[in-house]
Amino acid sequence: MIPEHYQFTAGFNLLPEEQDFAVLFSGEGLPYPGHKIGPSVHDYYLIHTVLTGEGCFQSSTVSHLCRSGDTFVIFPGSLFSYQADRHSPWHYAWVALQGTAVSTLLASIGITKDQPLLHSENTASLHSLYEHIRLSFQQSAYPQLESLEASGWARLLLHHFGQDNLDLLPARPAEMPEIIDRQIDQAIRWISLQFHQQISIDHMASTLGYHRAHLSKAFKQKTGLSPKQYLLKTRMDKAKGLLSGPLTIDQVASSVGFNDALYFSRQFRKFSGMSPSEYRSLLRQE
Repeated sequence: MIPEHYQFTAGFNLLPEEQDFAVLFSGEGLPYPGHKIGPSVHDYYLIHTVLTGEGCFQSSTVSHLCRSGDTFVIFPGSLFSYQADRHSPWHYAWVALQGTAVSTLLASIGITKDQPLLHSENTASLHSLYEHIRLSFQQSAYPQLESLEASGWARLLLHHFGQDNLDLLPARPAEMPEIIDRQIDQAIRWISLQFHQQISIDHMASTLGYHRAHLSKAFKQKTGLSPKQYLLKTRMDKAKGLLSGPLTIDQVASSVGFNDALYFSRQFRKFSGMSPSEYRSLLRQE
């Protein structure tokens, strides 16, 4: 038992190597009445959620009485203190984070140095997520896998905070793109990631909820190309990059979505004015 706590349990990350988002440790405790931490500073982010009871959190920007469902976040380098109530001490869970992406992720759900507090009604769900994070460090013989699992649960915790505090989320731009614009962006993303597959424009259009003709018209207005032309251009641009490497023509063709190398060569000649072999020779000469 840790002094000054009725109950205390924690899990620690042995390999917090992720540069953008890593969990350092997570725990849960029920401190004695009046138990106080600080004034202090940390060099990591520390998130506490009050499960039951109450206590006071103070930083350079806020002083707040926290009760069940309240969460307070300590930022690196910020002076803070917090103290359990003398009559109804809080029972809380915590997680410590570090990484280059943490500040941005917190800001995306409305948590900043100036606004380090939020509230959630469903403390049972939050409690479960904290437990998953902590138990991640006790269930595997491979610390690197423990770290990955803990990071995943921690991201779900932040998602839960965001869902419970939509009013704190940064305001959306005044001019949001029309639905069709978002669908065109999805179609572009679809083609950019799946060009090596046998893409059906009809299937893509129906999946996005549009008739092919309507999608093609909107797609061309935005990109200057039809979906079919955009797909071909994407494939040919990728093929040019691959032809600078060691792959055979057949392997390049297959890598950009052509099962027939001869058909690929004909399409490549139409697109670039030379065959794949001629293009490769030109690259080598240059």
